[in-house]
Amino acid sequence: MKLHTLKPANGSTQTRKRIGRGPGSGLGGTSTRGHKGAKSRSGYSKKIGFEGGQMPLQRRLPKFGFKNINRVEYKAINLSTLQTLSEAKNLEKIGLNELLEAGFINTKTLVKVLGNGELKTKLTVEAHAFSKSAEAAITAAGGTATKL
Repeated sequence: MKLHTLKPANGSTQTRKRIGRGPGSGLGGTSTRGHKGAKSRSGYSKKIGFEGGQMPLQRRLPKFGFKNINRVEYKAINLSTLQTLSEAKNLEKIGLNELLEAGFINTKTLVKVLGNGELKTKLTVEAHAFSKSAEAAITAAGGTATKL
């Protein structure tokens, strides 16, 4: 083997197609784009959802539903969660700050207390909303439910 005899393995290299360089190249004229039509033109880009002229799926299916812009979303916190939090941190008052420190909510969250679970300790609870069962359970345990 000598340096001047070195060459790549057969089939490992290919020459680039030089498109649109006259009829002698065999790739002139239509430049491998076929004849006429949008796909042969410069600047063509297929629109999202285009199905070759067939009515696209997003237009064949009916519209449905709506988004209520006045909807208020609350983060649900159950009584069982409040009970475990008060036992773990030995709290008598649970407000937004305590829930924030425990990692249940962030600063922009609205909180609604729900009545799942049972409350054994007397707690003062502050939240944006309460379900009827949660409010009843808190007052039954001797605590108070304060709406913010």
